[in-house]
Amino acid sequence: MSTAAHSVTPAGTPRDDAARRHLWGHFTRQSSWDHEVPTIVRGQGHHIWDDTGHQLIDGLSGLFVVQLGHGRADLAEVARKQAEELAFFPLWSYAHPNAIDLAERLAQHAPGDLNRVFFTTGGGEAVETAWKLAKQYWKLQGQPNKHKVVSRAIAYHGTTQGALSITGIPGMKAPFEPLVPGAHKAANTNIYRGPAELRDDPKAFGRWAADRIEEAIVFEGPETVAAVFLEPVQNSGGCFTAPPGYFERVREICDQYDVLLVSDEVICAFGRIGDIFACNDLGYVPDMITCAKGMTSGYSPIGAMIASDKLFEPFKSGSTTFYHGYTFGGHPVSAAVALANLDIFERDGITARVHENAPIFRRTLDKLLDLPIVGDVRGDGYFYGIELVKDKVTRETFNDEESERLLRGFLSKALFDAGLYCRADDRGDPVIQLAPPLTCGPAEFDQIEQILRGVLSEAWTRL
Repeated sequence: MSTAAHSVTPAGTPRDDAARRHLWGHFTRQSSWDHEVPTIVRGQGHHIWDDTGHQLIDGLSGLFVVQLGHGRADLAEVARKQAEELAFFPLWSYAHPNAIDLAERLAQHAPGDLNRVFFTTGGGEAVETAWKLAKQYWKLQGQPNKHKVVSRAIAYHGTTQGALSITGIPGMKAPFEPLVPGAHKAANTNIYRGPAELRDDPKAFGRWAADRIEEAIVFEGPETVAAVFLEPVQNSGGCFTAPPGYFERVREICDQYDVLLVSDEVICAFGRIGDIFACNDLGYVPDMITCAKGMTSGYSPIGAMIASDKLFEPFKSGSTTFYHGYTFGGHPVSAAVALANLDIFERDGITARVHENAPIFRRTLDKLLDLPIVGDVRGDGYFYGIELVKDKVTRETFNDEESERLLRGFLSKALFDAGLYCRADDRGDPVIQLAPPLTCGPAEFDQIEQILRGVLSEAWTRL
């Protein structure tokens, strides 16, 4: 995986030397730091700056996180005040006001009877929590063999041992195997690469893709399958959306075989697709939601697993306990910032803004389809992927060597130099991913399109 974060920390400075000696970058080829250490020092609105003063549009909201933009004094002030009043207290046998209020607020936005909120510090922990709860729930129902999960090919669900097992990216999993057993994969909803006979019929393709989940459940044995984990819009692979009727069919399948449905909204929640929870936009009610990233717009870390009343029922009385938790889960400062973040969403009509502007964003990016290197533009809300191809007619993709040269050898640095931070990714076929702050509008969309047009046009001449 690569991102377009390429700036130069001046060689030989104390900070540059310290980075090379001590800092271990996440998902980073450390050898790349032999030449340059990407260092971002400031953010304001939808812009970021590196330590040389180079200004860029933050076309990825950091990492699908900064919904309300950078440099907000209002959110920072909330964090400061809360740290003075109560900087920390755990949720182990105790509560604090912000955790109570935030749990109530999230439950109000969640669909159906998803009323119970278990706080974590991030998305991977939320996914881990959901799988553990599913396992224990079925044991308490007298079905201890229901421990397996089904997710989709190429999907990313986190890096902890359980969440990584649910993840569907073989190359990311191989270094850490053996992982937690019982995680199985079904087809994703990439209609661009789907069966040729279904590409012109999204509804039929959606039924086909959903039925692959049923096929996996039946193959493994419904008596052994605890849950299905799906993102509303699948991130990895490049923003695969759900065809018409897909989630309705998946919900039917889960009900038919007595399997829990988990909506992994670590990226898609908090306005990224539109509503606070994307499952509301797409019209399905899961049994659990996992969420994180945009809950505080990145001003403090927090995540959550939200469960239905049905799943909480066995824990309401007696000595039954969910032996699971995180020291910093529901941190008072993070919870305070999350509440303020939601206040701004409501005051400024952020979800309505996304619903209004999303079609404009899509139309703007669709202009890139006239470029020979652009095969597909897909996504929803403020979350889009642009798939790059060698041949638009045959949809021929790049081999590994070509993809390496294209993404890491040229596009990442070229996009950065042109003033756009985004993701050039090859977990699956080569794509560029975009997820700008939700405060952006048509003017910023045009700027992003123009930068992409120039860089992609040059990339084509280099092939």
